[in-house]
Amino acid sequence: MPVDAYCERTGPEFWSEPVNAWTNAAFLVAAFFAYREVRRRGAPWCVRALVVVLVAIALGSFTFHTVATRWAAAMDVTPILVFMITYVVVFPKLFLELPWRWAWLGCPLFVGFAVLVNLIAGGGALAGAGAYLPALLGMVAFAVILAVRGERAYALWFAGTAVVFGVSLALRTVDSRVCGGFPLGTHFAWHLLNAVVLYLLIRVAVDRAAKPVADEG
Repeated sequence: MPVDAYCERTGPEFWSEPVNAWTNAAFLVAAFFAYREVRRRGAPWCVRALVVVLVAIALGSFTFHTVATRWAAAMDVTPILVFMITYVVVFPKLFLELPWRWAWLGCPLFVGFAVLVNLIAGGGALAGAGAYLPALLGMVAFAVILAVRGERAYALWFAGTAVVFGVSLALRTVDSRVCGGFPLGTHFAWHLLNAVVLYLLIRVAVDRAAKPVADEG
């Protein structure tokens, strides 16, 4: 029995969600351009790891939107979770210049924050946002932290990325509510916009890793 989670799926067939499936190619495009930046500017291993996880996101999501089983659902969400946890460790290392022994604390702090946000959100209008609302709030927090530190360009980058992700999350949330009038649904737009978001997150990490500390203003 397939997991029928999105408007576009109308049956158990492999290609029952063709648009949702093929729009995962956007993640591969994002990974290609991110990798090109990583190679050109010599980003550290932690940023390179984000590109690998981005490819895994594409493959996991494609699997879920074709096979649509519970194990495929796990393949879909696990790389996304890994990306989020990796990024909240990379951020303090690169942008706050903390040693690794302190940067790793970003992982348990984010997990605790995510649990708290989901408990507060509960059901209602925010229920569809699920585990992704903490990621949105995290981007906003990154922007605020960098603004306070006087790194305006990076603060604006994260703020802009948060706006794109907010639109993406809204489209993901309303997918099941528009089925009657728009059978295709809006989940495909979540893929397209998220590919942009993940590229922007990797791109700014590449830039920060390549920027000498003496040049920071």
